[in-house]
Amino acid sequence: MGKSWLLALAAFVIFQLIIPTEAASFGVGGGVAIGIGGGGGGGGGVWIGGGINGGPAQTPSGSSPGSGSSLKTAYTALQAWKSAITDDPLRILDTWVGDNVCSYKGIFCSDLGAQGPVVAGIDLNHANLQGNLVKELSLLTDVNLLHLNTNRFSGTVPETFKDLTSLQELDLSNNQFSGPFPLVTLYIPNLVYLDLRFNSFSGPLPQDLFNKKLDAIFVNNNQFSGELPQNLGNSPASVINLANNRLSGSIPASFGITNSKLKEILFLNNQLTGCIPEGVGLFSEMQVFDVSFNSLMGHLPDTISCMSDIEILNLAHNQLSGELPDLVCSLRTLMNLTVAFNFFSGFSQECARLLIRNVGFDFSANCIPGRDMQRPQPDCSQIPGGGLSCLRIPALQPLVCGSLVASLEAKSSP
Repeated sequence: MGKSWLLALAAFVIFQLIIPTEAASFGVGGGVAIGIGGGGGGGGGVWIGGGINGGPAQTPSGSSPGSGSSLKTAYTALQAWKSAITDDPLRILDTWVGDNVCSYKGIFCSDLGAQGPVVAGIDLNHANLQGNLVKELSLLTDVNLLHLNTNRFSGTVPETFKDLTSLQELDLSNNQFSGPFPLVTLYIPNLVYLDLRFNSFSGPLPQDLFNKKLDAIFVNNNQFSGELPQNLGNSPASVINLANNRLSGSIPASFGITNSKLKEILFLNNQLTGCIPEGVGLFSEMQVFDVSFNSLMGHLPDTISCMSDIEILNLAHNQLSGELPDLVCSLRTLMNLTVAFNFFSGFSQECARLLIRNVGFDFSANCIPGRDMQRPQPDCSQIPGGGLSCLRIPALQPLVCGSLVASLEAKSSP
């Protein structure tokens, strides 16, 4: 995943945007997000068809419209779905007529040679369709990506979706889906990109979400609640966004011990308590770490200084205390460090140099003597979480990051 994509999403974090945007183009398994107005590629073969604003579709050479059992099955599935769509203000479905499904707007076919053409992608992003998903969609077993960002689909995800054996990208973001987490998505065998953000899903996050081999997990801006599963750190994903839900409890103490490949995780705007675990230091490839707008307490672990690729570190609007460690401020990849609205009592020379290094550094509304824009003294007389006991590694000068795994495993074992 390129840094440009990560930084674009980091901007979303910094400015606390709540307006959904079209899902980022995210290539998986050779696939490319198609977009509304153009074609893309994925899963092999040649893409045929057009986006919502695409031009006339082409028919695969050597075939006739609707030829092949795969396209006949696709016709059955798409017509069943069409009947379940109750509003189509852009009149996209006016093109869903006849058995040449490769000419339908939003439907993309791929010519697989001897096998013939198949429906390999559906991209109806920003189509503003209202309706439901139907069980017959599971007949589209050659579909590699299903993008339905920014529509008005509601209800639940059909249990038959587990039969979408070729599906790698599922984007249901910015719709009106509700109910508990759609567990069927975890049984789609080859799924690597799951985007459920900006819906009304509720209830707990299932443990299996973090056992599945997903590379991107977006469940932000829903109504998920309950504690974070203890196996959160098991996920092989490079990006996890849990922001803007109602998740509570603490970040699991084992977080970081079992996975060091995570590049971005967003916990912001939940109801998390407890400590930032020492294991975060094991994420040597982490670029964005955001725990802002929670109720975390205690001192900042020195192990954060082992996050050698970190660019965005947002700890704002918590109840963290102690002195901001020089080891953290020494991180050379930092672009923005935000610790505003906590109870930090000071920082020393290395942190002061962040301003000279042109690193964004917001330390307002803390308890730092001699600094402007701090909390009034009465607020600093009793620091929250004074009795909180966090798992801590004895300070090492310098901190030997390579020895963290053994130290953390020993301390977190019974």
